[in-house]
Amino acid sequence: MANRNHSLLRRFALATWTLAALSLLASPVPDAEAKRPALPERQAATTAISPGNIIKLSAGQDFQDALNTASPGDVILLTAGATFSGPFTLPAKPGTDETTSRWITIRSSASPPMLPEAGQRVSPAHAGAMATLTSSRGAIISTQPGARFYRFIGIKFTPASSSDGVWLKELVRLDNHTLSSPWRNTVPQARHFIFERCYFHGDARVGTRRGVVLNAGSTAILDSHFSDFKIRGEDSQAIVGWNGTGPYLIRNNYLEAAGENIMFGGGDPSVENLVPSDITITGNHLTKPLSWRSSDRWTIKNLLELKNARRVLIQGNLLEYNWPQAQNGFSVLFTVRNQDGSAPWSTVEDITFSHNIIRHVASGINILGHDDHHPSQQTRRILIHNNVFYDIGGDWGEGRLLQLLEGAADISFTHNTALVSGNVLTAEGRPNPDLIFTRNIVSHNAYGIVGRDKSPGSASLAFYFPNARINRNIFIGGSARFYPGDNYFPKTITRVGFADPKSHDYRLAETGVPDAGASIAELCGFISNADKPVFCEQ
Repeated sequence: MANRNHSLLRRFALATWTLAALSLLASPVPDAEAKRPALPERQAATTAISPGNIIKLSAGQDFQDALNTASPGDVILLTAGATFSGPFTLPAKPGTDETTSRWITIRSSASPPMLPEAGQRVSPAHAGAMATLTSSRGAIISTQPGARFYRFIGIKFTPASSSDGVWLKELVRLDNHTLSSPWRNTVPQARHFIFERCYFHGDARVGTRRGVVLNAGSTAILDSHFSDFKIRGEDSQAIVGWNGTGPYLIRNNYLEAAGENIMFGGGDPSVENLVPSDITITGNHLTKPLSWRSSDRWTIKNLLELKNARRVLIQGNLLEYNWPQAQNGFSVLFTVRNQDGSAPWSTVEDITFSHNIIRHVASGINILGHDDHHPSQQTRRILIHNNVFYDIGGDWGEGRLLQLLEGAADISFTHNTALVSGNVLTAEGRPNPDLIFTRNIVSHNAYGIVGRDKSPGSASLAFYFPNARINRNIFIGGSARFYPGDNYFPKTITRVGFADPKSHDYRLAETGVPDAGASIAELCGFISNADKPVFCEQ
């Protein structure tokens, strides 16, 4: 009887809390008006027309000669299982203007079911159905000035085989040669590339620094697998770009790298005012193998970093496994950098980060308003919406959810569910005007929202976040006396009404609070089928 009474009391308490929260969230106070970020204005091509001749190559035949002699619209068919040793250069071709857009397609001779259908991600298990391009020096693939309209399907890119390992700085380097002497303004830029259902594999023994360098124009990387991009003492990336215009599409890939799995910026563009723009990163799995944590051999930084980028959509990705080593453990960085001091136009602006899952990491998102080493533009207009953060901190690290430094403007953090072990929001340096923080469900912990040298809550908000809107949030374990009135503070996670928080099912039960936190059903609709967690299947 005692247990039954306890259960009834618990239900009554939850119902009472829910009614109060319903009243709060249904109040007529309007949501804050946000300066919404612009979405990408251009999209990279994902389909290609190759109506020309088919050039068949077997192992030992000259792939570079085939590239040189192929006409726009031709298909170079490489025998599945064959290896072709480079390096290779993609030549510029006459007749590849924007009106005809006839592509040269390089593909494996294998077809489904040996290779997955278009739209399905490959894995190392498909390597036997691929043709392999390899090299022991230089990039395996590089571009001539003005190279354009090349498509790769079902190709494996990897350093040459050796028992001691073969060091390559990068596997594929797409260079925008119009942006550096002597080609500036003399030839069209390299652009229009598609890599589809390909396998980019660094050297497992000695590592490879970069998978694909995106220093060209329009490029799409689809349904591919990247692994073993790692190095000690330097940054490594699966995909990186700093000297190309965009647009870029990175969709439905497995991306593994020790430094930054994806990064834009990190080097100064060689033409004035260039900002990599119109970038879509969707449906990917960004991760680091746990064996890298135990070995401590490779330089670990973060999962995704923007240092110079504009109009970026990051949507429906699974980001997991990141820990402090060469950085402090934040998994996502929107940190503007005029990297070498010669690009004061560098900016991070118009960023949408939505419908993502971030888990098993030391901390969440770090935002830097101004470069604190060289002059830069202000970071502004970032929307972080409908994401789920869990297992943030604890054994992984400090457990901070969001950090704003040095005066970022127009940051919106809305409809997120975040279970962390540290601060909700940490600030330092210049104030961050016009913050919107609404309708989130977050763990408050000891300090909640706090800035350097200020008390948590209202004092930190007043100094570091002028004109902020902090309302309609559920702060689990916080105290109402430190925050604006239209927020709510359940004592424990059990009072929120999650379906099953112990198994990370953060759907709100019927007794839970509506219109707060992430919409799990909506979020799961954006996650790739290959990456959906168990709670998306319920």
